[in-house]
Amino acid sequence: MSPPGRSVVGPPIRVSYGRPVTDAPLPAPVTAEPLTRRVLVAEVWLVLGVSFAASALYALIRYVGVLTRPGPVRSQVARLNTSAAPGRPWLDLALQLADVATGVVPVLLAVHLLARHGGGRRVIGLDGRRPGPDLAQGALLAAGIGGLGLGFYLLAWHSGANLTVAPSSLPAVWWRVPVLVLSACQNGLAEEVIVTGYLLVRLRELEVSPGRALATSALLRGSYHLYQGLGGFAGNLAMGLLFARLFQRNGRVLPLVIAHSLIDTVAFVGYVLLVGKVSWIPAPR
Repeated sequence: MSPPGRSVVGPPIRVSYGRPVTDAPLPAPVTAEPLTRRVLVAEVWLVLGVSFAASALYALIRYVGVLTRPGPVRSQVARLNTSAAPGRPWLDLALQLADVATGVVPVLLAVHLLARHGGGRRVIGLDGRRPGPDLAQGALLAAGIGGLGLGFYLLAWHSGANLTVAPSSLPAVWWRVPVLVLSACQNGLAEEVIVTGYLLVRLRELEVSPGRALATSALLRGSYHLYQGLGGFAGNLAMGLLFARLFQRNGRVLPLVIAHSLIDTVAFVGYVLLVGKVSWIPAPR
């Protein structure tokens, strides 16, 4: 109620769905913080902090555990795609799909931030402008790198520098192969979009030299594979150098996503089909 003798004049009031609504102008929107170097550096660290920098930290800790455990390195096992609910296949499937879905969220975050500043998906070549050439290049890369990667892993394992990698220990149920394919695609999308495309674009904007940017991307890729041993680190470091250089030259991440997804699909599904049936594939004991 207004004080006696005073009238209150304000904006007219109308009612919408039972609630009073004024015609007063809305407050001016708060302007976004300018994209300074400090802001850009913080953004990069936050994106990596919820994705592969965190993975690198865990991988380093796990590798310290490998080195401090009695016995040779290759007698220990690095298990990928493990059962999340042994003996409960439907719950296991739900957890596997949830893991794949949440693994894509950092990719969406990186693309969203690039869309706000940096050109969006097109600036990293994550679009459908060249489906044929992208697919062909990805398949060729997968064929070449996949064979070299397998040979390097076997060499590292026999030398004692690598753990025994078990790409799958999922139960033999109907959804095993589809889940392995989804996991492979999620790996390829996340690693190439964030570690190659997003990171190299942001480092370029930060005026980091191409050589240093290439080394940074490759070292990050190698570091979060350190849980497999020095062989896993070195092999992925080499792959990172090649993929980062291809992106710097062509500006397209989609062929790299395709190649990585195919490499992991063959590794995951091939392991399920061949382990225990061919003598040259190391198997957990």
